[in-house]
Amino acid sequence: MQLKNKKVLALVDHDFEDLELWYPVLRLREEGAQVDLIGKEANHKYIGKYGVPVESDFAFTDVNDADYDAILVPGGWAPDKLRRFPEVLDMVRNMNQAKKPIGQICHAGWVLISANILNGKTVTSTPGIKDDMTNAGATWVDEPVVVDEHLVSSRRPPDLPDYLREFINVLANK
Repeated sequence: MQLKNKKVLALVDHDFEDLELWYPVLRLREEGAQVDLIGKEANHKYIGKYGVPVESDFAFTDVNDADYDAILVPGGWAPDKLRRFPEVLDMVRNMNQAKKPIGQICHAGWVLISANILNGKTVTSTPGIKDDMTNAGATWVDEPVVVDEHLVSSRRPPDLPDYLREFINVLANK
């Protein structure tokens, strides 16, 4: 249990990519991390793209990101909604400033783009937002997982094992 005593925020909103939320949450919990699910509302049921529900533990405004060691942004269509909340962008910026691990997969890059933290970073994502990532100043590569300091990015569900291996490694070494 290499992540004992680590606390991770996982962002949620409707239409998250089911595997891109649940696989990381379960793997991190298996490694001993506390993973809190946060959304616009506390104790609210959010439904994934394929119908798998999740209930948020807290609202964005209920948590202090300084109390956490990392943040996860799932893909799907949820990132397009999540990036509209100033609280979410502030959390991502704060995590970036503190050099805490930030995990993003698939369309989750939209949140990091809106938080304006990608300039000069090397990342990956779904190819569908490659132009968005490069226009934000990032160098985009087509790899299953990319680690650039504390930022861990991945492309899509088949890459989840590689993504979580690297994210767990980065978090364990913080």
